[in-house]
Amino acid sequence: MTRTDGATLRQPDRMEAYAPPAERPVLEAIDLHKTYGRRHVVDGVNLYVGDSEIVGLLGPNGAGKSTSFRMICGMVIPDRGRVYLGGQDVTDWPMFRRARDGQMGYLPQEPSVFKKLTVEENISSLLELLGVDRKARLRRTDELLEEFNITHIRKSKASGLSGGERRRLEIARCLVSNPRIVMLDEPFAGIDPVTVQSIQAVIKQLRDSGIAVLITDHAAREILHTVDRCYVIYQGQVLINGTPEEVKLHPKVREEYLGDIT
Repeated sequence: MTRTDGATLRQPDRMEAYAPPAERPVLEAIDLHKTYGRRHVVDGVNLYVGDSEIVGLLGPNGAGKSTSFRMICGMVIPDRGRVYLGGQDVTDWPMFRRARDGQMGYLPQEPSVFKKLTVEENISSLLELLGVDRKARLRRTDELLEEFNITHIRKSKASGLSGGERRRLEIARCLVSNPRIVMLDEPFAGIDPVTVQSIQAVIKQLRDSGIAVLITDHAAREILHTVDRCYVIYQGQVLINGTPEEVKLHPKVREEYLGDIT
């Protein structure tokens, strides 16, 4: 299966062997397939995410991007293909084990905070579930509150947070287990333009701190202004893997998906 590098724009060639990157990536998905009934939703998707890299996964509705993302995260079992985290084959691991043992963080599309708990309790409770002792819990909670600029609302109930504050808390919760990669599902959904810019800055902050990020979202413009590299899925296959500028200039991507997005 074809996986082009970031400098090459190509249509997928199913007869060509998959060539992995020179260095072992944080995440690698190889030849993913998924069929529902008679419909081949994902048809040989290959992708990778390197260290400290933000990668987007885009595509029109029904293209197979969401199913590909869910297979990578462990929510859907592929009919064929493998998923690796840090070189470890995690294809058969459920999602919770990928998070616990595979150093993967995950932000769902739906609100994931405990509304009746305070901001700091939302973080410390997860650390407690991981078996972290009290002293270390307090230290790590303080670190995450400061890192995501939510120390001033630490005693506030999560139910009263703004959209941007909630997103920051949700991303902070993703980091309690010190993941090497964070999967973000629709991080820009339901938030205003100012908050979008704030969350884009947070995502780039993750990259700058050494954490890889894989994002899928319907907000193509916002994704392309955030990522270092992007895959576009079309009819179950990778149509292009390239930089945001390369993706925006690709004729087929413009025709079938992006239109005049700049």
